Amino acid sequence: MTQERLLDIAIREFGLKGLEGASTRGIAAAAGTAMSSITYHYGSKEALYLAAADHIAAMMADEMMPALALCDPADRCDAGEARAGIHAIVARLAAKMASESSANWALFILREQMNPSEAFDRIYAGMMGKVMVRIAELIAIVTRCAPSVARLTTVTMLGQVLAIRASRASILRLLAIPALDAANADALARRIHDNIDAILDSMTAQEPQ
Repeated sequence: MTQERLLDIAIREFGLKGLEGASTRGIAAAAGTAMSSITYHYGSKEALYLAAADHIAAMMADEMMPALALCDPADRCDAGEARAGIHAIVARLAAKMASESSANWALFILREQMNPSEAFDRIYAGMMGKVMVRIAELIAIVTRCAPSVARLTTVTMLGQVLAIRASRASILRLLAIPALDAANADALARRIHDNIDAILDSMTAQEPQ
């Protein structure tokens, strides 16, 4: 039993049941390990919960860092490079949202979005916040808009990407499909990229705000 597997199981249990509903005994049983292992490494359920949040932040960093590296720092990029950087980040994030591998930690994060705790602070301080800030910086470079407008635009751009996971059941019903296969995931991603270009083109055509 590796600590990474234990944390993966903890993320699943906390995502499904929340901090209050999940038990370390149940997590230990699901992981096939002794309660003493959790006590030894983490000390308490609350500490295990925070460790699970840190593990999510680390996984997000591994997933998104290659895309962020394309325009790092953002101010070295011209408008074309910044636009490509936005698409690279969104492509990576959309692929992750379409994958079943994101299901457990997305549910954990969704609970924290609705009722944020120190765990959310840790997740946001990691790659989540870096991705949002970077996209806002790149939008400002492409469109020459004010930082406040770029941040608002970031929210709307990311919303359509996150819906791939957060609204999965509705998507499957609307598309009349049993599961999100590769073809439909690719079609959603293409639509999102087209939407992003339409947003950026519209904003670029306007006077700087």
